[in-house]
Amino acid sequence: MNHSGIKILVTGGMGYIGSHTVVQLLARGYQVVIADNLCNSNRNILGRIAQIAGHAPQFYEIDLCDKQRLIDLFERERDIKAVVHFAALKAVGESVQHPLKYYRNNLISLLNLVEVQDSFKSNNLVFSSSCTVYGEPDALPVTEKSPVKPATSPYGNTKQVGEEIIREQCAASNLRSIALRYFNPVGAHESALIGELPIGTPNNLIPYITQTAIGKRPFLNVFGNDYPTTDGTCIRDYIHVDDVAAAHIAALERLINPPAEAERFEVFNIGTGRGNTVLEVVRAFEEASNQKLPYQIAPRRDGDIEKVYADTSLSNAVLNWKAEKDIHTMMASAWEWEKNLKINPIV
Repeated sequence: MNHSGIKILVTGGMGYIGSHTVVQLLARGYQVVIADNLCNSNRNILGRIAQIAGHAPQFYEIDLCDKQRLIDLFERERDIKAVVHFAALKAVGESVQHPLKYYRNNLISLLNLVEVQDSFKSNNLVFSSSCTVYGEPDALPVTEKSPVKPATSPYGNTKQVGEEIIREQCAASNLRSIALRYFNPVGAHESALIGELPIGTPNNLIPYITQTAIGKRPFLNVFGNDYPTTDGTCIRDYIHVDDVAAAHIAALERLINPPAEAERFEVFNIGTGRGNTVLEVVRAFEEASNQKLPYQIAPRRDGDIEKVYADTSLSNAVLNWKAEKDIHTMMASAWEWEKNLKINPIV
C-alpha cells in the first residue's frame, strides 16, 4: 500500500510508545503530525526521531484538554485520516493519590478528541488501552472475551471508561476504532536514540533494572517472593516496544482499509503470549548485559496482580501481527539505551 500523503495525528507522540510508533509510521511513508504537552516527555526526542527517520514530523506542543487548541490543530492540518491516541497520564500509584487529576486529564482529553474528530470527519481512531482492564484474571491466558473487572486504580478505570466512550461513539457516529490492550512494553529502538525515559523514580521494572545496573540506584526491590509462581515472584507478559508500535500500524491499516467483516469498534490484546517472572527478567538482563544486578526482596505492593499474560491469537489472525522479539533482545536493547543515555543524556 502507498502511504505517502496519508496524514496521521499521533497524540503523545513524543512519549515512549508514541515515539517508536512515529518512527515506524515515517518509515512506511505516512505523513505524521504529533500533538504532545510534554508533561511526561521531552522536546529533544523530536531531534532523535528525525535522526532515525531522516526527517522530523510536524510537532504541536498542545494539551488536548484545551479544546480550542485542538480545533486549531485540525484547522491547520486538514485531512487527518486517522488518530493514534497515546496522550494520557499513566502512573498507577500516582493515580491512586491524585484520582481527579487522572480523570480530568485522561477523560476530558479523550472527549475533546472524539468530538473534534467528528466535526472534522476524521473517522479513524487507534486507542491506547491496557491489560489493566482485566484486573486479576480468573483464567490464563487472558483473551479479549475475558471479563473486564472493576479497576484497581483510577488509571485503570480511565482506560475502561475510555473504551466505553469510544464504543458508544462508534455506535452513534461514523467513528471506527480499535483499542489495543497492551501488556508490558519494554526495551528500546535498536539505534538506542529513543527508549523509556521515566521522570523521577521509575514505576516500571525495566528502567529500574537498567538504572540499578548503571549505578543510578543502589539496588532493585523485588516486591514479594511468596506468590504462587515458579519462583514466588509476579508474572507479566513483557513485549518489545517495537512490536507494540508495529501493532499500531496493523490496526491503522485495518481502520483505513476495513474488510467487510470489521466491526466499528474492535479490541485486541498486544503481548507475546508468554509470561515471565520478575526473577526470570532479572536473569535475562544479567545474561544480556553481562552485569550482576543487586536486588533485594521487599514486601508485596498493594494492588499488584499475581500473574497475567495474553492470548494473542485474535491479533495474530485478524491484524496479521505477531510479537517477534524475545526477552533477551528486550533486555539487551534496554541496556544499550541506558548506556547511551549516560553518554548522550536527554536534557
